[in-house]
Amino acid sequence: MASIQRTVAAAIVGFAVGAGAMGGGFWAYNDLNPGAQAQANASANIRQYATVASAPATLPLGPDTVSNVVKRVSPAIVKIVATVKQNVNVNNSPFFNPFFGSLFGNQPITPQTAVQTDIGTGFFFNKDGYIVTNDHVINGASNIKVYVKGYSKPFTATVVGSDYQTDLAVLKINAPKPMPTLILGNSNNTPVGAWVIAIGNPYDLNDTVTVGVISAKGRPLTIGSRNYTNLLQTSAAINPGNSGGPLLNLAGQVVGINTAVSTQGQGIGFAIPTSTLDQIVPQLMKTGHVSRPWLGVFISTDNKSIAKQYSLGTASGVLVDYVEPNSPASRAGLTAGEVITQVNGHAVTTASALESQIKKESVGSRVSLTAVTLHGKTVTVSATLGQEPNQAITMPSTAQLP
Repeated sequence: MASIQRTVAAAIVGFAVGAGAMGGGFWAYNDLNPGAQAQANASANIRQYATVASAPATLPLGPDTVSNVVKRVSPAIVKIVATVKQNVNVNNSPFFNPFFGSLFGNQPITPQTAVQTDIGTGFFFNKDGYIVTNDHVINGASNIKVYVKGYSKPFTATVVGSDYQTDLAVLKINAPKPMPTLILGNSNNTPVGAWVIAIGNPYDLNDTVTVGVISAKGRPLTIGSRNYTNLLQTSAAINPGNSGGPLLNLAGQVVGINTAVSTQGQGIGFAIPTSTLDQIVPQLMKTGHVSRPWLGVFISTDNKSIAKQYSLGTASGVLVDYVEPNSPASRAGLTAGEVITQVNGHAVTTASALESQIKKESVGSRVSLTAVTLHGKTVTVSATLGQEPNQAITMPSTAQLP
């Protein structure tokens, strides 16, 4: 049987809002970040949890601008040490991938059984001890320690919520008193060329400050199974251990969360914009996860070439490459090789069109799917959308069409 892994316009609806599975490096398709009404409603509530700048940043330029900002914001920035107790192959560990900006301690680069230690950064956005950081810093951790300036011993943190897709997480410590917090600025109003400051713990070098500019906006990036679609690009140096730390403007306001660094070029780092925090943090605070409807299929845009190659019943629609076991699609009876032509009576001719229709729905909604089988028969099934798994969603390399 022919392998599904082909170079066509592919998408994952194993999300049902989708993450591109084909390709790697810098490739990703748009609209990974939540766009449903639930996210839009949640974004209006960010002010319940964090201080948000009410006016455009004023930038007091001068010889001491950066040092003054650093002095003012440093008490709110923390060091995070996450421990994962499990058997790992160091060579294959995502914690060892420098693109993620995380640190694997001093373990040798050989396959072995080990305890992973990831060092990252975070900052208080709420005086009651709530911290924002990257999901990849604390993902799978059995123990999370937070080092706060002015305290001799670290605090043990609990995970309030995390989101694999946007790579954001909220932690909480039992703060003995109100914690200093950072102000969230407006990344949308931050222009390319604006000066920014990155503060973090690269290579366990605490409180390292680097300066650069916003060199681009809206950058897509794929790292492993994570697909970022709207990152700030910066020339401020970001290294392993900076992950989760703030990217600040010259008014000391957070405009991004330092997340990744390009290993292929110097001075190319990436940060999650605060516009994404606006959408995600309120949901993590309320429910611990982001609500995304999930169908559970990997899909490709069908065309005449694909239809002929795989003897499909139609050359117009969305080809089902793979159906996740125990998913809504599986329970509805969809199988690989079928071509979805309609969702709730609306024609879908591309993978992105199917994604858009699913994203309009909510978790628990029932959708009607019209599909053409491999034998050319048209069928209609009903699926109840589930909650997207908060983890990597990948298609098995051995998956094949019937």
